[in-house]
Amino acid sequence: MLLPEPLRNLLEEGVVQQVLRPLKSGKEASLYVVRAEDRVCAAKVYKEVKHRSFQQRSDYTEGRKVRDSRAQRAMDKGTGFGREQRESAWHLAEARALDRLGAAGVRVPRLLQRCEGVLLMDLVVDARGEPAPQLATLRFDRDQARRAHYELILGIAKMLHAGLIHGDLSEYNVLSAVNGLTIIDLPQAVDAARNTSAKKLLLRDVANITRFFARFAPELLRSEYGQEMWLLYEQTALTPDTQLTGRFKAARGTVDAQIVLREIASAKAEAAKRQEIAAWREQARLNKAQGLPPPPKRRFEP
Repeated sequence: MLLPEPLRNLLEEGVVQQVLRPLKSGKEASLYVVRAEDRVCAAKVYKEVKHRSFQQRSDYTEGRKVRDSRAQRAMDKGTGFGREQRESAWHLAEARALDRLGAAGVRVPRLLQRCEGVLLMDLVVDARGEPAPQLATLRFDRDQARRAHYELILGIAKMLHAGLIHGDLSEYNVLSAVNGLTIIDLPQAVDAARNTSAKKLLLRDVANITRFFARFAPELLRSEYGQEMWLLYEQTALTPDTQLTGRFKAARGTVDAQIVLREIASAKAEAAKRQEIAAWREQARLNKAQGLPPPPKRRFEP
């Protein structure tokens, strides 16, 4: 078996004890089943840029910064060192996304270790303990399709609430695992708050998934989950437990009502604060007239 250099290095260093078999080769990386940390897991080995069909476009990297200012300047200038740093940042982005989304309760592979262009992760398996199949290889009846579609929509919404958008989601990077549909391949994940293409990428992700399931349940094409969840996200009304309807107009009505309620609550709080300040000033005036110290300040600075 011909192994890529990064994986050979991990074998020589003892980080990986054994490469059991190749699993798949994608447009940006190859996946191997390996034994590491005395367990069977997955090793994702990134391909060099010149061998990848998926390029790092500005749509995905906008808003990403590295802490090392020298590396950031080199990346911005496109020097040789900068290209190396950009590659490292690309890999690191996926590692960070896996950690962030896992902590947020999104079904993604659990990251075990990141080493020089290789991610070691839990092997995502099906009910038989075999590597889980891609969503694209499965067939559904109408009810199954509707349920699976909604399960994945809620996963996308939970990702958005955690501040991330996959950016390249389709039936080819979702696995049907024993514990549910699992989202994979996240190096291009974008920051929803910092990337100006965030909404466009979210809507495309939702559209891709909806088109796949609409082969089995055509009525799903009438849903508007992407627009709905983005509206809720913009208005800070999206939560991990939000039950989406797929109806944008209904969501607009809900959000408008929430905005009105927030404004009412804000006005009440402001009025209460003004009353508290007025009471403090009156007490301070009385204390001064009686030669007493002013009352203690509270939450405000009058």
